[in-house]
Amino acid sequence: MINKPFELESSYKPAGDQPQAIQSLVRGLRRGTPQQVLMGVTGSGKTFTMANVIEQVQRPTLILSHNKTLAAQLYAEFREFFPRNAVHYFISYYDYYQPEAYIPQKDLYIEKDSSINEEIERLRLAATSALITRRDCIIVASVSCIFGLGSPEMYSKMVIPIHLGELLIREEFLLKLINIQYFRTESNIERGKFRIRGDTIEVWPPYEDFALRLEFWGNEVEKLTIIQPETGEALSREQNLMIYPAKHFVTDDQRIFEAIRVIRKELEEQLAKFKKEGKILEAQRLESRTKYDLEMLSIAGHCPGIENYSRPLSGKPAGATPDTLHDFFPKDYFVIVDESHVTIPQVPQPKNKPCRSRLSSALRAGQSPFEIRRMGKEDQPSRLCIGYAWGLRIGEDRRRSRRTSDPSDGASRSGH
Repeated sequence: MINKPFELESSYKPAGDQPQAIQSLVRGLRRGTPQQVLMGVTGSGKTFTMANVIEQVQRPTLILSHNKTLAAQLYAEFREFFPRNAVHYFISYYDYYQPEAYIPQKDLYIEKDSSINEEIERLRLAATSALITRRDCIIVASVSCIFGLGSPEMYSKMVIPIHLGELLIREEFLLKLINIQYFRTESNIERGKFRIRGDTIEVWPPYEDFALRLEFWGNEVEKLTIIQPETGEALSREQNLMIYPAKHFVTDDQRIFEAIRVIRKELEEQLAKFKKEGKILEAQRLESRTKYDLEMLSIAGHCPGIENYSRPLSGKPAGATPDTLHDFFPKDYFVIVDESHVTIPQVPQPKNKPCRSRLSSALRAGQSPFEIRRMGKEDQPSRLCIGYAWGLRIGEDRRRSRRTSDPSDGASRSGH
């Protein structure tokens, strides 16, 4: 794993109350304070303050925002602050989402329909691929990061490393590409697809703006080149390359066969229940839909709506929390919550611990523009801190949502 330091670039220097706020926040993080809150008025430089904190603590960081627009703004700002580090953007990739539904009274089945934004999908895949290869990561995310994403262990296991001069059997390499959800094309190369031209294989990873060209001499990798996909122009020669999965939900054949067995068993139990209750139409619809999905899984290793089978595919027991973006981070990461009085209510809270918002009142004459609070047991409504502007949380004490799909990103709940 690449262990590159965070390097903040800015023509500005901390001023006013910023140095004191930075020092206090860094001291609290190094001391192991689980939650801290930085409160400040608009324009007081909270984003710049947090950038300085990240540079000093040198830990992978998740920045959580309550909507896509604000997340995009923060993403642009942190890319300027850390141009040599891995700053990525992670939000829901659905432009449109209609869940599947069935009305038994009319025998009407409404198929699931969705429109996925390919550019946002590229940014999501770039974020997870960076997290498993380097520590200097800053991920700016919306609340969609609490939804199920697939196993990081399996995702890492399915990465294909390629080295110049190594012996690589072409047929085995092509099979590995198919297993991680790349598809072959005979025409123009597209994202997530590969093309074969004699002894040359071109692959366009969906998380990159460039494609990869592998040239073989027999079974030896003779050349590794990064190319411009549309024109085929060579951009650079490489000694080593890594090809990451084209989808987050990837798994090996053994796990798929075991998942199919679990799904079939559950299907038999549910069909028996429907028939016992006299729900014949529901049973027929469930059986036809599930059998189609199982056939797709056994043949292609993927099916539409594969997130519905995330638990059997992950091998987790019933009731276990799904893997999310948080599980791709190292254990020592920390979370920054922006506008947490709006963001935190979108995150499911533990029972009997309602989420309360702390809003900063108007500044009194002579009052500092910053206020830092440390939350004790009597002042801790949830494991995530709550503040008006920025909040920090230590990664070791992370909590995961039990959500298993990513239908809306929470945008409808926030009004954005």
